[in-house]
Amino acid sequence: MDRNAKRVTELKWVEVAVYDELPVQTGKTVRYRGHEIALFRFTSGKVHAVQNRCPHKNGVLAEGLVCDEHVYCPMHERKIHIPSGAVQKPDTGCVPTYEIKIENGLVYVALPEAREVAV
Repeated sequence: MDRNAKRVTELKWVEVAVYDELPVQTGKTVRYRGHEIALFRFTSGKVHAVQNRCPHKNGVLAEGLVCDEHVYCPMHERKIHIPSGAVQKPDTGCVPTYEIKIENGLVYVALPEAREVAV
């Protein structure tokens, strides 16, 4: 890194799916530059995105059973609230969530991107 630069992290909107192609009440795995994300489209039409790995046993959340606003880890049935990423009691922990926007039928996720800027 240049001595006269500093590293900053900004959010970048990345197209990850076509809204109409997202399954309802089922997860879908998407990958972008080292990020593995689980997308969930609820019956209400709302879409949420979380990191695709359970914090306990590293289970693939997009493969879990979706019930209402929760997904159950396919490895050990840990219950996770999809909109907040919170693991439900009696377990503890949290799965990172991502901001979503839908424009012109496309689903975008806000992902962190580091870059250098002059100081």
